[in-house]
Amino acid sequence: MEFKDYYQIMGVKRDATQDEIKRAYRKLARKYHPDVSKEADAEARFKEVGEAYEVLKDPEKRAAYDQLGANWKAGQDFRPPPDWDAGFEFHGGGFSGADASRFSDFFESLFGHGFAGGVSGHADYHAHGEDAHAKVLIDLEDAYHGASRMLTLQHTELGADGRPQVKQRTLNARIPRGVRQGQFIRLAGQGGSGVGKGKAGDLYLEVEFRPHPFYHVEGRDVLLDLPVAPWEAVLGATVKVPTPTGAVDLKIPAGSSGGRKLRLKGRGIPGATPGDFYVVLQIALPPAETAADKAAYHDMEQALKFNPRARMGG
Repeated sequence: MEFKDYYQIMGVKRDATQDEIKRAYRKLARKYHPDVSKEADAEARFKEVGEAYEVLKDPEKRAAYDQLGANWKAGQDFRPPPDWDAGFEFHGGGFSGADASRFSDFFESLFGHGFAGGVSGHADYHAHGEDAHAKVLIDLEDAYHGASRMLTLQHTELGADGRPQVKQRTLNARIPRGVRQGQFIRLAGQGGSGVGKGKAGDLYLEVEFRPHPFYHVEGRDVLLDLPVAPWEAVLGATVKVPTPTGAVDLKIPAGSSGGRKLRLKGRGIPGATPGDFYVVLQIALPPAETAADKAAYHDMEQALKFNPRARMGG
């Protein structure tokens, strides 16, 4: 996937005002409109300009796009950095009727999920404040025990010069026990301000788990890749295994092979039906760094006469 420089496409500087961006779009839209343009690539250019304007016209999407930095070049191979939008607040309003799927893969990778109107259910924006949403990172252990966390969120306001400015606010959020990845936590009244006597909108926090050095999550299930010595797998053993609620003694059955899953029922993420904790065995080979180590492997070779490729005719 190629990086798209929306400023270059629009022919404006990165510090352009919103009015300058609007004027540039109107000029380019007239130039490349397929119904009137004589340009050979008018339709493609019109679509490209529309995509760039869809991002740059919205101060929130523009500020989020700017967070990627100015070092990317148009056409450069691009993958969004993990959780690039975490902690950034987006309000309702969506794409003004635009469908994210009709734009490029680049646009889809950044703005294709969770940006099209947020989770607002209000129809009367003259009375109620807009709902907002933001992605937040929590530790897996928070889902097991619940927690209260101080969160710093970024949001965008237009400055007096017509350019978007990133502001920060800090608030306290309660992380409920049993929360799942992708679930929303609602903070009532923490969205956009209401008009007149209208109530403020709500803030919805989309939960993401921080990468963990040991565990990975599938729904409510938690998995751990556990290195075991060859003799532990072959002969069986009882070993200490870390879990998010503390270490447990795990019995490895004799004759286990690499990739075997051992289930600890109900030790996944809590819930009405709790998930399970799976230990996936990974055979770890001892290094052969000394002459004695290598001799031990030669002895094993002679004693076992093992051919791992026997079923392949090797």
